[in-house]
Amino acid sequence: MTRSLDGLVLAPVADQAPGQVGTRTRFTYHEKDGVVWAEYTGGDVVRGHLVGTREGDRLDFRYVQLKEDGTTSSGHCVSTVVELPDGRVRLEESWEWESQAGSGTSVVEQVTAHEH
Repeated sequence: MTRSLDGLVLAPVADQAPGQVGTRTRFTYHEKDGVVWAEYTGGDVVRGHLVGTREGDRLDFRYVQLKEDGTTSSGHCVSTVVELPDGRVRLEESWEWESQAGSGTSVVEQVTAHEH
């Protein structure tokens, strides 16, 4: 199993659709005893939260977020934890909105201190 996500800050490597999570969004992850959770903000997201579980290198979580326009949305995501050659962590994600239509894939990677 790759190392713990606890305390790591991750960011998307590419922008998603307008009004969603993008490269300016920062996810701060926490992990304890197979439970994962994170807070995220940035770009069009005022505040977001995710909570779920980790089994080995697989994360399964649900997320909710509040956007700058005052709307909220929620969905489900399954991610695979990958350790990069430089030691940083990458999450390869497959997600689906539950509050609206839409699904897709995304990649978030650990950012270094100067990228926060």
